[in-house]
Amino acid sequence: MHVPDGFINAPVSVAAGVAAAAAVAVSLRGARRELDERTAPLAGLVAAFIFAVQMLNFPVAAGTSGHLMGGALAAILVGPYTGVLCVSVVLLMQGILFADGGLTALGVNITVMGVVTVVTAHLVFRGLLGVLPRTRRSVTVAGFAAALLSVPAAAAAFTAVYAVGGTTDVPLGKVLTAMVGVHVLIGIGEALITTATVGAVIAVRPDLVHGARGLAVPLKLRVDGALVDAPAAAPARASAAVGRPTKKVWATGLVTALVLAGFVSFYASADPDGLEKVAADQGIDQMAEEHAAAGSPLADYGVKDVEDARLSGGLAGVIGVGVTVVAGTGIFWAVRRRTTDAPAATAASSTATPVA
Repeated sequence: MHVPDGFINAPVSVAAGVAAAAAVAVSLRGARRELDERTAPLAGLVAAFIFAVQMLNFPVAAGTSGHLMGGALAAILVGPYTGVLCVSVVLLMQGILFADGGLTALGVNITVMGVVTVVTAHLVFRGLLGVLPRTRRSVTVAGFAAALLSVPAAAAAFTAVYAVGGTTDVPLGKVLTAMVGVHVLIGIGEALITTATVGAVIAVRPDLVHGARGLAVPLKLRVDGALVDAPAAAPARASAAVGRPTKKVWATGLVTALVLAGFVSFYASADPDGLEKVAADQGIDQMAEEHAAAGSPLADYGVKDVEDARLSGGLAGVIGVGVTVVAGTGIFWAVRRRTTDAPAATAASSTATPVA
């Protein structure tokens, strides 16, 4: 749902840019509470993974495709504030390097694809976790619903922006019906990708999933016929898990992103995505403008002067993943929380007496 230049008029684009800048500023402050030395590189990896998966358009209806937006995935894996930053980094890289999503519409894209999807997903996810059993399976179930609803929410948000600043005279009801209708279908694909990814990470490192923190059910022991909490064993295992290195997870995730962007993306659907299809059918694209970065060596996800389509697209995808992971990790490392109390915590844990 990358909005190109010309769909939204200048005043509303500027207003959306201000709103997006404010959201990013708030997220930079909030991300400090979500990130530390261990999770900052993982957040950069999440941004790169979202970039890679967004290259994999999947068919959703006759002549229409969709792709991951990533707001729900980022919110669940690294937290809502960091999630907004992840999607923003992806959109910035796509707009500047790959001519995907207008530069004057960058504020609209960050607001719609970043802020709306993350906030919607976070609220749905947390709301469901409040009523579901506190298990890992509940995380994936809540993640499915959060991802599913975040996509049509973004479609409705675009329609609201179009209602205020659209450059063409198209009945609002038709735009809303078409946008929400096709993006409900895209939302199913979003939900499946989000659930599969979150489930895979939870299976090997649940301690790295932001949305799964604090969900472990205390170990119960039966004493004289009554169930009581096990006092020391479960916390000890939790502490050990938190201390485990993340290099293997990071490397595995990066290789996966590179394979998806560099190889699997060649087999993605060539049909227009939901917004492109609706814009063409409803006439929203009448005032569309050429992208300011149309002359970029990586425009349209291909490397200039590389004639082989497979090689050109693959190289562009690999470059995109590399640039995104470097930019994202640099930003997240800069805003991370410094764990200055680690030595004290280690000393305290070393004096604890285990309970048999």
